[in-house]
Amino acid sequence: MADEPTVDYLESVFEQVKNWGRWGDADEAGALNFITPEIRARAAALIQDGEAVSCALDFPVHPAPDNPHPALHMMTMAGDACTLDDFGGLQQTADFIGVAFHGSASSHIDALCHVMVEDRMYNGYPASDVKSTGATRNSIMVARDGIASRGVLLDVPRSKGLDWLELGYPITIEDLEATERAQGVTVQEGDVLLVHKGRHTRREREGSWNLANGMPGLHPECLPWLHERRVAVLGSDGISDVIPGFGVPGWPVPIHQCGIAGIGLHLLDNLDFRALARACAARERWAFFLVVSPLRVDKGTGSPVNPIALF
Repeated sequence: MADEPTVDYLESVFEQVKNWGRWGDADEAGALNFITPEIRARAAALIQDGEAVSCALDFPVHPAPDNPHPALHMMTMAGDACTLDDFGGLQQTADFIGVAFHGSASSHIDALCHVMVEDRMYNGYPASDVKSTGATRNSIMVARDGIASRGVLLDVPRSKGLDWLELGYPITIEDLEATERAQGVTVQEGDVLLVHKGRHTRREREGSWNLANGMPGLHPECLPWLHERRVAVLGSDGISDVIPGFGVPGWPVPIHQCGIAGIGLHLLDNLDFRALARACAARERWAFFLVVSPLRVDKGTGSPVNPIALF
């Protein structure tokens, strides 16, 4: 088991993995720069039988311990009053949705303006560049044309013969590499790495829980590994960090802090890998073409997403 991190250790890791200036002083894409047209084209060649699998949760409108602020979904025109007389008698239905997507219930992507360390976000931009009107740097608009690359699912519970990891379990480099070996896959430059922890299988069988009571996640020792492997995007069926954290002052969620603000790593939070894991296991293939399409929210700190894996 990896050692408990300290303030000195996390400060050292942050400096070690920082990509500030790597792609120029004006860069706002961070590790997305690893996804080149060549890598994207090779990833598209993974499509063989054409099956598409969603990796997103349903829109979270139902209150639960892990969804204290449900999304809004309401009808603005229903079938019992669907005629627009001022539009030639057209009959239609329409609805409204609204969501505060950061948190633990909505499948979403974090932009590089979402987390700061010592009042600086990725590439050294000041926190003040995120104003009351939105982010003037590192917004989700850097991914306005979508993210398409090779996706790799590391099913950590499966590699251990488990249905899910215990709450608060810290996933180590040893766990990630043991899963690679078990699945016959290696995480490579430009990959979208998806780490399955079994959250929704546990929720399905044992019910929802307040996530403050625990969630498995990556141990901070994995950060240099992610940096060395040149992972382009990191996703999980939680928030990638261990909950509760390690109690290090100033570093409550080091994967978010070092990953987003240091590496420039966009994070995909609260995905659902149950169908994806079944599809991978049936094919004995854990790599696929993955497409993530954030909403084009000008100055946005992220976006709800529905990532699609194509086999």
